[in-house]
Amino acid sequence: MSLSRRDFMRLLGLAGAAGMLPGGAFAAKRLPTDLYETPKFGNLRLLHITDTHAQLNPIYFREPNVNIGIGDALGKAPHLVGRALLEHFGIAPGGIEAHALTYLDFAKGAEQFGAVGGFAHLKTLIERLRAEAGDGNSLLLDGGDTWQGSATAYWTRGMDMVGACNLLGVDVMTGHWEFTYRDVEVIRNIGAFKGDFVAQNVKVREEALFDYKFEDFAGFDEDMGLAFRPYSIKEIGGVKVAVVGQAFPYTPIANPQRFIPDWTFGIQDGRMQEIVDQVREEEKPALVVVLSHNGMDVDLKMASRVTGIDVIFGGHTHDGVPTPTIVANASGKTLVTNAGSNGKFVGVMDLDVKDGRLHDYRYRLLPVFSNLLKPDPAMADYIAGVRAPYKAKLEEKLAVAEKTLYRRGNFNGTFDQVICDALRKVHDAQISLSPGFRWGTTVLPGQAITMDNVMDQTCITYPETYRREMTGADLKAILEDVCDNLFNPDPYVQQGGDMVRVGGMNYVCDPTEAIGQRIQDMSLDDGTRIEPDKTYVVAGWATVGSQSPGEPIWETVATYLRDIKTVKIERLNTPKLKNVAGNPGLADYPALV
Repeated sequence: MSLSRRDFMRLLGLAGAAGMLPGGAFAAKRLPTDLYETPKFGNLRLLHITDTHAQLNPIYFREPNVNIGIGDALGKAPHLVGRALLEHFGIAPGGIEAHALTYLDFAKGAEQFGAVGGFAHLKTLIERLRAEAGDGNSLLLDGGDTWQGSATAYWTRGMDMVGACNLLGVDVMTGHWEFTYRDVEVIRNIGAFKGDFVAQNVKVREEALFDYKFEDFAGFDEDMGLAFRPYSIKEIGGVKVAVVGQAFPYTPIANPQRFIPDWTFGIQDGRMQEIVDQVREEEKPALVVVLSHNGMDVDLKMASRVTGIDVIFGGHTHDGVPTPTIVANASGKTLVTNAGSNGKFVGVMDLDVKDGRLHDYRYRLLPVFSNLLKPDPAMADYIAGVRAPYKAKLEEKLAVAEKTLYRRGNFNGTFDQVICDALRKVHDAQISLSPGFRWGTTVLPGQAITMDNVMDQTCITYPETYRREMTGADLKAILEDVCDNLFNPDPYVQQGGDMVRVGGMNYVCDPTEAIGQRIQDMSLDDGTRIEPDKTYVVAGWATVGSQSPGEPIWETVATYLRDIKTVKIERLNTPKLKNVAGNPGLADYPALV
């Protein structure tokens, strides 16, 4: 049975009496009377959500046990997992906050504390946080990856989430997976969004400027060549705040460029500096914040290079980080935060801004537990209406999970393995490949796996499967390329995802090596060595280049699940790892060499 609000209040009181509650970097001197008490501080409150991935209803989401930091990132947030994370941030194990932030005893904690997120519950919490700050003293920021990630988002081309964001009251947002709809759909969605969509690093290609089909779109700036507004100016609590947008820099590389052929992306920290300088000079804001979808490692580097930014509210890498990282640069310091994913957290930053500058702040990362928050009636009705046409299809029970099925971590999760096994079985392949996405909800042991769950794991706009022959050299090249995206010591070369998932094959990975040397000793499940010049039958999905010819991946997975009835993970194709023993971003990993 999950934890009720009454049970939670009782346990909180016992924990407080025993001195067990974590302090954190900026905790109030007295203990809160409930999880969501946020004493007012300063004169404005910035609320931050990110990477909700279209999860309108409460879900389960297991945090990683593998988030390896290499080089300068070793031992630093966000590359901390499990007990290392709790110790770093001074959080007591076994409690509700430890459950929210780590994978430890996940299934047991999920049964005790219940599901997380849900826009109706999120709406209730946001309204409470706004009320505590006072009328006109708060701003709700959305870091993107909001309009993709569920069946209804796919079927409505993101419009269900536009409506939900409008009801939630999002003031400013930026994007990433929002761009994986076709450009005309992106423009339509942004036009229907009631807040401001900002992105200083998205330009219109020069050859498209003279024939630009979206010239009437309010965000388009022909003189600057920008596709969207670079920033938004808001008056909050009597303070002028500039919010600069930073969309995901690698969108046309990580996702199909064919959907958005006229737009270019990139980190563009030189332009970011120009924008920040221009905003400070022309707008005279007291506070400059960047709403980013870079990923936390990229944000940390950008904060060290670009001056004049007070706070970066980051997303993309799904890292729930309880306190901001303070980054020094040539002219001051910048706070860098990241607020997790799937509607699981709300970042709350209270700021004391006076005499034209930031003097002090308080920050809390609040987990959104649906058992502790009453759903907002209007949002609940909206969600029910959105899902009604698809309810029967979404609720189809395909199989039962024998153990926790999750995707989150640098290498194969158990639900990733289900997808890889399905590809091999249904498409009669020796090897399968599946992308290392960080979104996808968790199924607990004994629960039915519904079509809704499968769509949460696979629902993209390029879901087609393939079956083809590849050489061993081809396979190694693919693995090496993705591995460099993950473990290159320069954050500006990383793309923020995880390693491609594999089925039917095994390998050794040394994250500390250079590209070309990280992937070693590849073999099939039966132990046969994978030879560079031999060919192998490979099944996969989500090709970024040309469209694949096969059925959508969710049809493949659904066919597989209907056939097996109960999911038993016979083999988890996680690689053996070298030279990372003792890394605080690695825990409970079965294969070290």
